Parts: sequence; structure tokens; C-alpha cells
Amino acid sequence: MEQPQWQRDLAGSEPLPSLSASPRALVIDLEGALLRSNLLLEALFSRPGRMLARFGAGGQAGMAPLTDILARAKIDYAHLPYDADVLNRALAARARGERIYLAAGRFEAHAAAIAAHLGFDGVVTSADLAAGDGAAPPFDPRSTGHIADQRASRQVGWRIWLRALRVYQYAKNSLVFVPLVTAHQMSPSALGAALLAFLAFSACASGAYLMNDLLDLAADRQHPTKRHRPLAAGDLPIASALVAIPLLWLSALAASLCISGIFVAVLTGYLVTTVAYSLFLKKKMLLDVVTLAGLYSLRIVAGAVGVGVVLSEWLLMFSLFVFTSLALIKRFSELTLRQGAGLSDPANRDYRIGDLQVIAAMAAASGMNAVIVFSLYVSSSAVMSLYSRPWMLWLLNPLLLYWFGRALMMAHRREMPDDPILYTFKDNASRITVVAMISIMLAAI
Repeated sequence: MEQPQWQRDLAGSEPLPSLSASPRALVIDLEGALLRSNLLLEALFSRPGRMLARFGAGGQAGMAPLTDILARAKIDYAHLPYDADVLNRALAARARGERIYLAAGRFEAHAAAIAAHLGFDGVVTSADLAAGDGAAPPFDPRSTGHIADQRASRQVGWRIWLRALRVYQYAKNSLVFVPLVTAHQMSPSALGAALLAFLAFSACASGAYLMNDLLDLAADRQHPTKRHRPLAAGDLPIASALVAIPLLWLSALAASLCISGIFVAVLTGYLVTTVAYSLFLKKKMLLDVVTLAGLYSLRIVAGAVGVGVVLSEWLLMFSLFVFTSLALIKRFSELTLRQGAGLSDPANRDYRIGDLQVIAAMAAASGMNAVIVFSLYVSSSAVMSLYSRPWMLWLLNPLLLYWFGRALMMAHRREMPDDPILYTFKDNASRITVVAMISIMLAAI
């Protein structure tokens, strides 16, 4: 039988000091001590759509019916965010021959299942621990150690928030500056509008990332790297994320209103599409790729709207092919990493490891189409009014071919653990290529 993840994580770690009184039993509070999360919210987000549908079908309002439904929810007990230090103390107590019990104030069935999964001796309720109420616990409370609620000592630092908000993903939002550059509109007012658009998209995207992580909790905890995300690991409470999401979206709305009503409409379309992607579009084969490409291109559209320039049809066509290729490379990279780790087909994506060759072919074709569109643009009369030396733009073609080819090769070699756009910012060869392309464009003006 495969060893549970929490035992593998603790392998090789040094046990914490034993309790001085060496009690014959150790009682651990389930919520607040052992579990780095909220059991009710864990039950809700185990399968949020199904839980809420069952609640609606019940026809009864109020918290009690919902709690009753959540008490019967299916939770993946093997991948819950358990506190490593508390588990370490439990292992040390077990090594001394002590019995271990979980104390649960609610959801006793879930608590019993967790105790069974971890090999504990059972579950006790708050009444069992109270003195003088006639309860009959399976141990003498006077000779029992107790690990109580530790939530007050668990601080959510700013680094955890930066990871949860995925600030490193803000590099994608720099696409709102593309129309500013291609239209050669570098006035202070245009730069200010583009910066405000960048901030609006960043706040909106962070709220969407938090929502997506909540909906993907179960799947992320079974992923070799995503299980370390703040929500999946229990570093960020689910309740905190539920408060942050609307605040981020309201901040994005406030920034959008300072630009224009059209920009508000574009950002709203981005958010609606992102929510639809998180709920069901990402589970549809190829439809997820088209949606991702559209969301990237929508940032460029928003940049044009924010700055007030006419969006070039050439730029829009080029962007769609570029981002379709990158979205396919992202799926290709995810599947190759799963293949290398010996994992099965992803449960939350409609792709199979056997699809790798087809995905690679489509990614290469989309990248080549982007280069063709760019070549046609350079050959058109549209460049004459924007560039004094348009012939220099032909030098971008070999660089684009190299960049697309390298991205696909790195994914094939399982050396691209990140999103292709983020990988570009980290990979030295890609950074040099991008700098060279920008230099050529500036020289052509």
C-alpha cells in the first residue's frame, strides 16, 4: 500500500520533544490543530457544484440543511492539509505506546474517517472532554495530553499572499502595453492609462486565481507541484480567500471606472470568461486552449481601449495564433511532466497522455501561422507609415521561428515547469531573443 503523503513529507524529520507528563493518551483538536483548514469549507469545496446543487434541490433554506449535506460530502482525506508539527507529535506519542484521539465539535463522521486514515484510536467530542457532565471518554482525562487550537499562532505572511495572488503572473498583464508600443503612442497620459489598465487586470486576475484554486483544491492536492499552493497546502485559510476575492474585483472595477465605460465592459467580459473557464471550459478539450488564447488577446484589446488607439487587425490575428500556440505548448508541457512522473491522465482536463503528438503538431502549426501572418504584415503597406526602416522587421522572422521552436523543444524535454510566457522571463536564451526583437523594432522606427 502506498504511504500517505503526510508520512512521506515527514520522513527523515526529527521528532519534537515529548510531553513532559508522558500521558497515556493524546487528544488532538481536529480543526485548528491537526487540520490547517476549516472542515465545513473543505466539505463545500470538495465538489462545490454538486454540493450547492444538492442544497438547492432540497428546497430548504438555512445553514442547517447545508451542514447536513456537507456532513455526507466525499472528502479526499489522504490529501487534506495536515499540520506537520502536530503529526510529528502524534507519531512520537504513538512510538511511546500512547493512544491518540481526535477531538471534533462537528462532522463526527468525517472526523472518524480522518482518524481511521491516520491510524488514530478514535474520536471524542467536546462533551467527552468536559469534566463532570457524565460523559464516559475511553481514557482518563486527568492523564491525557491535549494539543489544542493553534490557529492564533499561524500567521499568513505577505509572502504567502504574494504566492496566492500569483503576482508573478502579472507579467502576462504587460500585454496591455502592446498597443501603446505598436501604435507609437508614448505620451504621459497614454502611459498612465496603460498603467491603470495593468493594475485593473492584475487585481481582476488575482481574484480569478484565488477562485480557481478554491475550485481546484482536490485536484491541486494530488498534483506533484500544485499541492504546494497556499490554499491547497493550508497556508492560506479558505475563509480569507473568500473575503479577498470580492475585494480584488471591486478594486479592479474602481480602477476601470477611472479609464472608461468601454474598458469596464472589456474587463467584465474578461472576468466572465475567466469564471466560465474555471467552472467548466477548462475541462473541455481544445475549447480551453481557444479560451486561453482569447483571454490573452483580450488583454491587448483592453490595452487599445484604455489608451484610445485603433487596434490593428494584423496585431489581433498575430496574437491569436501566438497565444494558441503557447496555450497548446502549456498543455503539452503539463502532459509530458505527468508522463515523466508516471502519473495517469489528468482528472480535471479532457486530455490524455496519448494526445501528446497531436498537441505538439497543433502547437507548431499555430506558431508557424503566426510567423506567416507577421511576414504578410511586413509585406503590406500598413508598415510604411509607422516605420522608417520597415525592411529591418524581416529580421524578426528567424527570431520568432527560434523562439517558438525552442519553447516546444523545452516542453518536449520536460524542462518547462512554468507557463510558456513566464518561462520566457526566466529562460536566458528566451530573454536574449526578446531583447533582440525589441531592439530591432526600435531600430526600425
